[in-house]
Amino acid sequence: MSKKDRSAGSAPKIKLKKGIIRRVVATVFKCYPVRTTIALVCLIVNAAVMAIPSIFMQRIIALVEDSYKTGNWEAVKVPILTTAFTLAGIYVISVASSFTFYRLMAVITQGTLKTLRCEMFSKMESLPLSFFDTNTDGDIMSRYTNDTDTLRELISECLPQIMISGIVVSVLMGIMLYFSVWLTLVVVVGVAAMFFVTKKIGGLSARHFVGQQKIIGKEEGFVEEMMHGQRVIKVFNHEQAAIDDFNKVNEELFRESERANSYGNVLAPILNNIGNVLYVIIAFAAGVFMISDLENISFSGLAFSISVVVPFLNMAKQFAGNINRVSHQITTMVMGLAGADRIFTLIDTESEKDNGYVTLVNAEYDENGEIREASERTGIWAWKHPHSADGTVTYTELKGDVRLFDVDFEYVPGKRVLTGISLYAKPGQKVAFVGATGAGKTTITNLINRFYDIADGKIRYDGININKIRKSDLRRSLGIVLQDTNLFTGTVMDNIRYGKLDATDEECIAAAKLTGADEFIEKLPDGYLTEIKGGGASLSQGQRQLISIARAAVANPPVMILDEATSSIDTRTEAIVQRGMDALMQGRTVFVIAHRLSTVKNANVIIVLDHGKIIERGSHEELIAAKGQYYSLYTGAFELE
Repeated sequence: MSKKDRSAGSAPKIKLKKGIIRRVVATVFKCYPVRTTIALVCLIVNAAVMAIPSIFMQRIIALVEDSYKTGNWEAVKVPILTTAFTLAGIYVISVASSFTFYRLMAVITQGTLKTLRCEMFSKMESLPLSFFDTNTDGDIMSRYTNDTDTLRELISECLPQIMISGIVVSVLMGIMLYFSVWLTLVVVVGVAAMFFVTKKIGGLSARHFVGQQKIIGKEEGFVEEMMHGQRVIKVFNHEQAAIDDFNKVNEELFRESERANSYGNVLAPILNNIGNVLYVIIAFAAGVFMISDLENISFSGLAFSISVVVPFLNMAKQFAGNINRVSHQITTMVMGLAGADRIFTLIDTESEKDNGYVTLVNAEYDENGEIREASERTGIWAWKHPHSADGTVTYTELKGDVRLFDVDFEYVPGKRVLTGISLYAKPGQKVAFVGATGAGKTTITNLINRFYDIADGKIRYDGININKIRKSDLRRSLGIVLQDTNLFTGTVMDNIRYGKLDATDEECIAAAKLTGADEFIEKLPDGYLTEIKGGGASLSQGQRQLISIARAAVANPPVMILDEATSSIDTRTEAIVQRGMDALMQGRTVFVIAHRLSTVKNANVIIVLDHGKIIERGSHEELIAAKGQYYSLYTGAFELE
């Protein structure tokens, strides 16, 4: 086999972030400081109790030996009973501490996971759209499911078991040295061999388990994508190709899991056999030491005898068993740490930046006709603009005047998407964007609501640089109706109210009537209380779109963005939706991304884009008269795609 072939099957070196274990432990303590401290004390007590019975065993055997030699059983009866009852009392303490520990860990583990899931979701809601552009939905979902499950095992099983084994091993080492240094040296040699095997085989297993966690996220992302695309798959008879693609990803997961578990499964038998061999060697060495009458070196001065050898053999077996148990936890530990790494990576992802300080407030006019902030809702909104230079605050009425000045933009550095875009939309005007797919129509609207920030130039909203406006307030002043509707689980009323969470039922119904959605909603089984599930699968595309238009209407923003809202519905439904949008556009500044040119004839200005540049602008009549690209598109036998 060539070097290349050998390396193809080797485990990739995947490194976890430094301090990941420390962060997991710190997170647990942060969530439940008192309970975790009590649980830790119980764990230490339980672990210590597991190690010390050998001392009592040695004591009882030594007493029996003495009684055998002296023939005086009565003299040792009371000490033996006292020792036995003491040991029984210690075991009662062990049971109590163990019970308390596991009861506490059930709460601590699930509570910590609950906190982390809340942190992940809160972080996810604060992330920029670019994060979701580069991470699949399935991979993100995997962090909430698979990764939290592996972390649960790490917190509830793996770390406690490792800590218990560590304490037991430490206590046993001290007791064995107390009994016999010679025999302890034999144990150390055997344990060194176990550590060597664990490091070699466990390391290979760990690398593949980390890779396995990453591929699980990849596979879930693929499945999620295929689920959403089932209609397209069936339309193009792509079932077999989808199966083949899934099999490739699944095969990749199988290979990684196979290698991880192959190494993990052989580790336990090897360590078990090393432990058994070690037990035999200690027994043989102890017999040789006793026969040769070798002086025992210990911290207690105990001579080699049955009372030393028997409990020592028991401790050696317990010692090797705990080392073995730690090795069994390597797989769980690595998978848990890999899951924790992915969870903390999401939590640590930089949130969407927002340096805005201009806010949107309720406003009113004073007796001098000057606008000022109002203490209650008035229907008038204003931008509250504090000036750090002199400490003054000015108010600008929200009207919906949007202007772009020489705007450049690039999603990826070095790849320009928009170049020198300059345009204005006065309050109440309707601006339409026309152009081929990829011309930059949607990108412009994404810049207006600051889903992305411009590379150069300026965008002003009512004369204020939008970089100064707090994003949440900026977006509250904008309404968007997208081509792809998104309805959420809940009632029709809930979905309309999504545009304004404090809207009354009457306001939601009024918005539905304004946009024409009321007509079909009233015919639903439970009207506005009809439950929507599966993204509105039981509704037609036009009905879903009317609900989304009503949702935008109830928000009542001064600026509206309509992103090809009628492109995926039939002509008859389009007429209904178009009437709803016309009602929605009354008195507002509107940006329309046109799919059908017939829908933008009444726009105040039509802007034709090509490869991120404005090549034509004007009214419908002006552009037709100019006989440029718009004229060719409008009079041609095709429509823009």
